[in-house]
Amino acid sequence: MVRYSKCAFREVIRDYSVDIAYTPMILADVFKSSEFARQDYTTNDRDCPVVIQFAAHDPVDLAQAAQIVAPYVDGIDLNCGCPQKWAYKEGIGAILSEHPETVKEMVRAVKTAVDIPCSIKIRKHPTDLRQTIELVRRAEKMGIDWLTVHGRTRHQKSTEPVDYAAIKLVQESLSIPVFANGGIFTLDDAEKMYRETNVAGVMSARGLLQNPALFAGYKHTPLQCVEKYINLALAYGTPTAIIHHHLMYMMESFMSSVERKTFNCLTSIPAILDHMSFYYGVECTL
Repeated sequence: MVRYSKCAFREVIRDYSVDIAYTPMILADVFKSSEFARQDYTTNDRDCPVVIQFAAHDPVDLAQAAQIVAPYVDGIDLNCGCPQKWAYKEGIGAILSEHPETVKEMVRAVKTAVDIPCSIKIRKHPTDLRQTIELVRRAEKMGIDWLTVHGRTRHQKSTEPVDYAAIKLVQESLSIPVFANGGIFTLDDAEKMYRETNVAGVMSARGLLQNPALFAGYKHTPLQCVEKYINLALAYGTPTAIIHHHLMYMMESFMSSVERKTFNCLTSIPAILDHMSFYYGVECTL
């Protein structure tokens, strides 16, 4: 996730059966070069295990970023799956599935630079699943500790079905743990993914934004979860825009279309808190 999944959100989801939390996708070249950019990543003793997800296309940039952050994380993940057009043009994210040698060199650089687990996150190749298998086998040979695969191509819409067969083929092609991603919005979705693919774990992104408690079996975001997020986010200095967007996602199933339009126009923390208190009894206790 870009921008989301900062420290407060990661702490909340750990209360609801999430075992491993990832940071937002961070640009490795900016992170290693800018003290200001590094301030965007915060953590604490309760934020464990946490995996930092980097976007990169240069082995040196990635290795240097990994060295800086290694004492403060439990793993490094290289994003090879981001489908956004800007990422593709920058040579990061999903385009890396077309450049397995580059991925191999970046994995090699990280494994040489730091002594913590390293993984990659990929998508199904747009046209040739054999290239997906070639990519993951090269990465495994270079020593990645696990792999996450999204069962759609970068061209597919999120409403299209996930390719369970492709995920299962990746899982059967490797000896390391494979996690599956794509279309996980309920605990039933996660359990179906397990049954269909035999993976070691299931990852959710948009599903957790909408319902941080989904892995605990909740159908909708419990209000106590919303309240805890608000209080942690304010305590940790999360930007107003991030708090607002998280609440828009969490409260989507509660709000009417009219209320969503009203809430979307709120631009200050006091206005947001007043709305949540008046309509839902969710209070800031700071």
